[in-house]
Amino acid sequence: MQSRLTSVLGRRSPQEDGNKESIAATQWTPLVDVVEDEKEYVITAELPEIQKNDIKLSVENGMLVLSGERKFKKEENGRKYRRIERAYGTFVRTFTLPDDADSGNVNAQFKDGLLAVHIAKRESARPKLIEVK
Repeated sequence: MQSRLTSVLGRRSPQEDGNKESIAATQWTPLVDVVEDEKEYVITAELPEIQKNDIKLSVENGMLVLSGERKFKKEENGRKYRRIERAYGTFVRTFTLPDDADSGNVNAQFKDGLLAVHIAKRESARPKLIEVK
């Protein structure tokens, strides 16, 4: 049962095998926060140990697509890994843009392992204050 769930969910947990623990690779998905204010939406994604060149961001058909890869550093200088718990490999996250999002006004900054994607709201969708006379 656990093996079936593991294959469906794409995750494996280390299992005891006598005195040895097996090393299992896991798929991963970066964690994100989505914040909205009156002017824009901001999606902040945690992308530790990823280079800026390994991140791809696009807007297509009302969807924001974030993809990339965290590369595994191979053994070097005779060092052998005894346990690997962090996940590596490619990832894809997709976000449906709200109707008031301006898909032509998207910008992103990457600093210290955090990607901040700013999606402006269309002017016509922003609330207007009307003075009552």
